[in-house]
Amino acid sequence: MSRTQKTVVVLVALAALIAGLIVNQALNGKARFNPEALTAAGIILLPQSRALPEVGMTDQDGQPVNLAQLTGKWSLVFFGYTYCPDICPTTLAQLREVKRQLPEQALERLQVVLVSVDPERDTATQLKQYLAYFDKNFIGLRGSIGDTQTLANALSIPFIPADTRKPGYTVDHSGNLALIGPDGRQRGFVRAPFSTQKLVERLPDLLEHD
Repeated sequence: MSRTQKTVVVLVALAALIAGLIVNQALNGKARFNPEALTAAGIILLPQSRALPEVGMTDQDGQPVNLAQLTGKWSLVFFGYTYCPDICPTTLAQLREVKRQLPEQALERLQVVLVSVDPERDTATQLKQYLAYFDKNFIGLRGSIGDTQTLANALSIPFIPADTRKPGYTVDHSGNLALIGPDGRQRGFVRAPFSTQKLVERLPDLLEHD
């Protein structure tokens, strides 16, 4: 067999292999996501998922919320507060832009949740008005400082409660996001500061999975 013939055979075999992979992917319905690509986008997956603690929260409409209700969709959970001067408005604006650029199928499987680390000032009304400025579908949660710390520590995104006796106080908190799966368990983090474009590129790979 000549070198040209061998080359043709190799190319035909390679084409058949690629075609087989495409057919297999189509038959299986979904491609597996690439953890390395997710990590490069700041999305860190846990080796094992974590259960969320049972804590009492209310939403921006003043309705009680059980964290077990955070199911059926992937959730990006951010700990912040409405009087935050920098990290919070920047992060929420980025998340609004991420949602704006995601394909519709991915968007339907994602929700953004802000958990207030300043329940003293973040009333339900305050949360609702603030979040509506960014996205009316963003969810706001507030609870006691004790319950909020329990949740933040369980998700490994701790914050330092402020001295609320000081006027104009600020709250030290992380810019990381907790990643909650459709089963209501923590699957990982999104590391701050994150790239809007990289999240837009990589989140759909993750959101198609359960």
